[in-house]
Amino acid sequence: HYDCIEAFSETDFTEDLRKIDVPVLIMHGDDDQIVPIADSALLAAELVKHGTLKVYEGLPHGMCTTHPEIINPDLLA
Repeated sequence: HYDCIEAFSETDFTEDLRKIDVPVLIMHGDDDQIVPIADSALLAAELVKHGTLKVYEGLPHGMCTTHPEIINPDLLA
């Protein structure tokens, strides 16, 4: 687990995100205590050319599991 946390926290995906040239839906809960939105989704939305950011008020890190009734319709759309 420590190696995973280290890899995710120390790997810079900036150039990878800039290379994406297809539409991307970036989804993030604004109450994510594991990966803060300011350090991830807000930055990613600026880097992905055709990115759309959807912020879910009050939802946590595992929002796809804890709130599938909210997330799944957006994924399917």
